Amino acid sequence: MSPVAEEMLANFLNQLKYEKRASIHTVKSYQRDIERLSGYCKEKLILNWAEIKQADVRAHIAGRHRKGMGSKSLQRELSAIRSFYTFLLKNGLAESNPAQHIKAPKQARTLPKTLDVDQINGLLDAGASSPLEIRDLAMFELFYSSGLRLSELSSLDLVDLDLSDRSLLVRSGKGGKSRILPIGGKAVTAINNWLQERAKMTAIDNVALFVTTKGPRLGQRSIELRLSQWCKKKGIDQHIHPHMLRHSFASHLLESSQDLRAVQELLGHSNISTTQIYTHLDFQHLAEIYDKAHPRARKKPE
Repeated sequence: MSPVAEEMLANFLNQLKYEKRASIHTVKSYQRDIERLSGYCKEKLILNWAEIKQADVRAHIAGRHRKGMGSKSLQRELSAIRSFYTFLLKNGLAESNPAQHIKAPKQARTLPKTLDVDQINGLLDAGASSPLEIRDLAMFELFYSSGLRLSELSSLDLVDLDLSDRSLLVRSGKGGKSRILPIGGKAVTAINNWLQERAKMTAIDNVALFVTTKGPRLGQRSIELRLSQWCKKKGIDQHIHPHMLRHSFASHLLESSQDLRAVQELLGHSNISTTQIYTHLDFQHLAEIYDKAHPRARKKPE
């Protein structure tokens, strides 16, 4: 690029740093992303930013994608380029923003990891031998029974449960939406066992359902650590995180009921396309069974 073009970039980065008060990390990130575009321009003998066309930005991003750059990284690079050209436009140094309508390639959607029914039974039937384990078992049963998010389970209060009706109210769901969920019989039993122990641990005016030994509400990170410790103590080698219980709930329910709308409501998804990923899980499971069982599914060795 020409010395004038390099000066424009330097001025943009100074504006980010001193006027926009962007962090050093952000400034360096923008600098790297735009310098990559500058490298493309040098290869194409483009000397000034105003000469870059939409086709150039698209070709640059496509080349980065071919080199293995992921969708999120490319989205960030496009965002940096758009911001730079917004700066150039405001200062009369460009006539258009060539990155304005260019989108990064879509990220391949990864399927959530789930446990099969036997693994769930092994996890939840391991038995509880202390007050803390009784609490933990109640949490894990509730995760799987009602398909809760980690944040939703952590924020549950005593008044949110109606054990006689076997239901609970999620007040702080994603997007601020509330929903009523059923509670399975085994989870009800585990919660009743925990409530007896809870009364010995905390003050009567404490509203939190799940508390620490000292009384305060159990936080999300602590719940994750308790699940990890539970697995180690019970001899479960697989790394299991709380959302795997939610994913397993959704997958098993959809596999049995085939009712996508009902699963959407139970999970609290605002868009059914989010729930549809579990249909892919179900098909993947069926495909694996097919490959193992069908006599003509597998290739014979050559």
